[in-house]
Amino acid sequence: MKVFSVAGFHHTGKTTVVVNLIKEMKRRNHSIVSIKDIHAENFSMEKEGSNSWKHWSASNDVVFARGLKETYQIWHRRLTLNEMLSHLVAEYVIVEGMRSEPLPRIICAKDETQLQEIMDNTVFAISGIFADSNSSWHDLPVYKSDSEIGKLADLVEEKVFPVLPIADEKCCTACGMNCREMVGAILSGIKKRSDCVIDSNKKIKLIVDGKEIKLVYFVQDIISDVTRALIRNLKNCEKGKISIEID
Repeated sequence: MKVFSVAGFHHTGKTTVVVNLIKEMKRRNHSIVSIKDIHAENFSMEKEGSNSWKHWSASNDVVFARGLKETYQIWHRRLTLNEMLSHLVAEYVIVEGMRSEPLPRIICAKDETQLQEIMDNTVFAISGIFADSNSSWHDLPVYKSDSEIGKLADLVEEKVFPVLPIADEKCCTACGMNCREMVGAILSGIKKRSDCVIDSNKKIKLIVDGKEIKLVYFVQDIISDVTRALIRNLKNCEKGKISIEID
């Protein structure tokens, strides 16, 4: 799954860029879904006192609310990006917002001052309001999200790669950098996506309820070492690949 972000300040054209990109990528026969990060403190799709709210109050767990035309899966907590991605199936996921996540990014801004405030090496293009009066900025391409959406989509196809594990940097810097630094290194050509140690050198593959759980490198080492040590003490266990299924 290839995941990228359209980020920037409020009222700089982010949603317009996202909508136009979704339409263009679908026109090119790509499957693409979206995530909208909302910062309004009191935002809620739920209504206190509703029947679905009463269900949650009783169970303290996930609730499905199905109407004649819509279905909502209601979580009464803030999910991580990895948790949200685990529920999606698509070739591309476009995220509006989430500037702090380690994703390739298109940024939107009103002026150069805003650009400089949010610029880093995870950015591969500029769009939004700034593109209305500018065609370039330093060495980054600047594209209008309406008349030049084709060029922006071309760049998405060229630059965006399968999402990194988004591991906590306190737990994994096995490649020599954190995931955000790795995104910048891949975009600049210093690293390749295959250089991610968690993905390229898996010792352990953990699947729970049909979904793979990404494990940072030192956790893989712990599980692998403990499992091998236990099995070595069992009779009639020859060396070889180990597969364990727990129901």
